[in-house]
Amino acid sequence: MSHWFGKGITRKQILHTISLEIAPGEVVLLTGPSGCGKTTLLTLIGALRKVQTGNLWVFGNKVHGSSRKLRQQLRRNIGMIFQGHNLLRCLTAEQNVQMGADLLPGLSYRSRRDKAREWLHEVGLRDQSSQLPQDLSGGQKQRVAIARALAAQPKLLLADEPTAALDSVTGREVVYLLKRLALEQSCSVLMVTHDPRILDVADRVVKMEDGRLLPPFG
Repeated sequence: MSHWFGKGITRKQILHTISLEIAPGEVVLLTGPSGCGKTTLLTLIGALRKVQTGNLWVFGNKVHGSSRKLRQQLRRNIGMIFQGHNLLRCLTAEQNVQMGADLLPGLSYRSRRDKAREWLHEVGLRDQSSQLPQDLSGGQKQRVAIARALAAQPKLLLADEPTAALDSVTGREVVYLLKRLALEQSCSVLMVTHDPRILDVADRVVKMEDGRLLPPFG
């Protein structure tokens, strides 16, 4: 798979012949310098951008040339954690997390609320459940965003620098949560990171540079 930005003489290739496979239950860390194409790759896998050339398969479905309806169905099974948090400012921490649980079919309102509270507790925010995003620190907002993604019980989790705003202890706790999700629910996890403190938690570390995946060494 390859990808370009711009048109005409300003057209620039961002991704060069990416070939990557992630197995169910596998935790893969994607590292590399800023601007090398890591976030672009996440948005393509998450069906947030259209595939231009090459093939992309998610849960056995071909994304390139797929219908809008199929892409919407795929996104319901993909959890996304991005650096901007994307929390709704008018909702409390608990209500933001419940938005993830709302994607689960067949659950009562009370069950979805309980799941939201459970995941807030897991990320260490049980006492902040009634607070609005404006009353939370950057690290707390990040943990709410992580809890929201986990509450949806995704089959694929895409995370862009999920530990960037967290201290070392909390960062490792969050990564262990993601690893537990992968093992218990056969969820594939692809995480972009610059954090050297969590590299040992991954099943595999993939390096990217100038829009290309580097061959494994050693």
